[in-house]
Amino acid sequence: MNAFLFVGLGGALGAMLRYAISLMPYKGTFPALTFATNVLGALLIGYIAGAAARRGYSQNLVLFLKTGVCGGFTTFSTFSLEAYNLFGQRHYGIAVFYMAASALCCLAGVAAGMYAAEHIG
Repeated sequence: MNAFLFVGLGGALGAMLRYAISLMPYKGTFPALTFATNVLGALLIGYIAGAAARRGYSQNLVLFLKTGVCGGFTTFSTFSLEAYNLFGQRHYGIAVFYMAASALCCLAGVAAGMYAAEHIG
């Protein structure tokens, strides 16, 4: 039960941080704030994963920071860490497939969701 509390508290903090970034004034066409959030989240989860492995962080702290904060901030950070780990484990084909399939399927999911929103009650 404690694990859910740590993840939930971290997730709330990550979501609030993501929202704060989205409020920054920006007028361009390129989604720079989302891009920056994803890159920052990937940097953060990489640091947390590396530091936790080297310094032996408690499981609750890892859940709070990695699953909670980073997950609430951007799930792209988790995707990035998983792809990085696949490359590190020399599963190159799986890594490339995972990256390409994730991008294509998520874009298709957005398109399907938009279609459903427009055509289904």
